[in-house]
Amino acid sequence: MDTQSTLEKVLRGIAITAVILFFMFPIFWIFLMSFQTNETILRVPPSIVFEPTLTNYKALITGRLESTAGALEIEFMSNLFNSAYLSTMAVIVGLILGVPAAYAFGRLKFRGSEDIAFTLLSFRFAPPLLVLLPLTIYFQQIGLANTYFGLIWVYQLIVLPLILWIVRGYFEDIPADIEYAYRIAGHGFWATFRKIALPLAMPGIAAAGLLAFIFAWNNFIFALVLASADKQPVTVGALAFVTASGIQYGQIAAGIVLSILPTLALALYAQRYLVEGLSLGAVKG
Repeated sequence: MDTQSTLEKVLRGIAITAVILFFMFPIFWIFLMSFQTNETILRVPPSIVFEPTLTNYKALITGRLESTAGALEIEFMSNLFNSAYLSTMAVIVGLILGVPAAYAFGRLKFRGSEDIAFTLLSFRFAPPLLVLLPLTIYFQQIGLANTYFGLIWVYQLIVLPLILWIVRGYFEDIPADIEYAYRIAGHGFWATFRKIALPLAMPGIAAAGLLAFIFAWNNFIFALVLASADKQPVTVGALAFVTASGIQYGQIAAGIVLSILPTLALALYAQRYLVEGLSLGAVKG
């Protein structure tokens, strides 16, 4: 029995290791590419043995890309800032609007609530091209085209339905008796929401905020159409690496590494926060 249990653990460990290597290898390969020149990347057969260089990162940070066709000015760091600003502000606005709405849908059952909630969720299912043309015309008429403010509101089509449905599920899982007891003690609706419901649902809010940030960060089509170069995020700015002289694979790889660092850091931080939040919630319960 012990031998069989040990064998199962070994096989499970091998299977988990194989799965991790399978999914992590592309990221590892891109990381290696970021330290190579185009000539090294395109050689056949490929090899993990090469002389590393920081040229790609230097080009991104300085904003000057050297190619066979000459020097090319790129605004990668500006695009990186745009991504961080747009995603952060979009998530903040989404949480301000979505968390109270999620609580209302989770606690206040009124006629048509499910239909309204599903309609909001359907915005997440709709392809962006469906709304791009009317949005472009509308934004040009009211002066929101090529503005951070306009992009942040458009990003609500991405983040708001996600926040609404994830957080709503957490509010519904909170026993209503806890809130009723707090209300009977003489506290109002807003105080109950702020001091009872919000702390208990904080793990769900954190998870929703993290996922919304990642989806907003990865958005491409909205910023491509509704913003010019000085407002575009890194997903659109990466098109600058496709030049007349060819595709700059090394700079693209370095750009991918730099662009995933903020979301990776946020994910690692939020993971620890979620564990702490769930532990505190279990103690309180």
